[in-house]
Amino acid sequence: MTQKKALGKMLRQFGLFFVALIIIVVMSFVSDVFLKSANIRNVLRQISLNGILAVGMTFVILTGGIDLSVGSVVAITGVISGSIMISGGNWLLACLAALVISLLCGAINGLLIAYVGFQPFIATLSTMTIGRGFALAYSDGKPYTISNPAFKEIGQGSFLGIPIPIILLFVVCILGIVILNTTTFGRYVLALGGNKSAARLSGVRTKRVELMVYVLSSACAWLVGLILAARISSGQPTAGESYEMDAIAATAIGGTSMNGGIGTLTGTILGFVIIGLLSNSMNLLNINSFYQQIVKGLLIIIAVFLDMRTKGAKA
Repeated sequence: MTQKKALGKMLRQFGLFFVALIIIVVMSFVSDVFLKSANIRNVLRQISLNGILAVGMTFVILTGGIDLSVGSVVAITGVISGSIMISGGNWLLACLAALVISLLCGAINGLLIAYVGFQPFIATLSTMTIGRGFALAYSDGKPYTISNPAFKEIGQGSFLGIPIPIILLFVVCILGIVILNTTTFGRYVLALGGNKSAARLSGVRTKRVELMVYVLSSACAWLVGLILAARISSGQPTAGESYEMDAIAATAIGGTSMNGGIGTLTGTILGFVIIGLLSNSMNLLNINSFYQQIVKGLLIIIAVFLDMRTKGAKA
């Protein structure tokens, strides 16, 4: 990486940190509730879902791909685990069964894209639709009420006063940073996104790497599906709708190039923190949810525009 690019990345991430800081300072004056412990815990719980998805999405986008199916995998995880527990199955067995199905969804995405040659958008759009249909058909469109107390701890419990979803988010972020920055696989992910042909000629098994990032993304969606089902005590076939959009938004806002090859998980973390702070702030200010969607869309446009400006890309 050239000195100019390194400086640009540093300034970008400093700018994101400054934006998050401004939101916190402004809202602390505007709202008496914002800095209360209950609201802070609520914000942290909310960003845990998008944050975990965004980590997996970052790996996918770094290869130049995209994964639209993660929301459907969240729903599949909920209905599979919920149905097994209602039938009297062990909650660990339910989680493992949902994991197998989720990894299979990711493997199908990877096979279609890496080995068959589908465009990532088309492949994951198709599996998103199939997955959502599967969740609805499997559950007959009805939720599975979950009463298992051990399972519900995943979404509702805490350890040393810290909500378990936040602990899981922290673990996922640390693992993601370590994998991306210190392992051969992480270097291959960046190489694949930078120049696929050059990576292949250099001996990188590009198809295997591409397959693995989609499996990784689905694993993150599985974890989110467990947290969500445990939090609401229900496996909902409609769960996870539009979750993929928030994950993509966090990744884009964090500075990951949608063309692949450039990006950091540190930036993604700042991205989903900013989205979480904005969503919470707008809720506290009673801003209509329709306008909140407009704000998120504008944030993506700004992020991509900045990406084009800093990297010299053409529209």
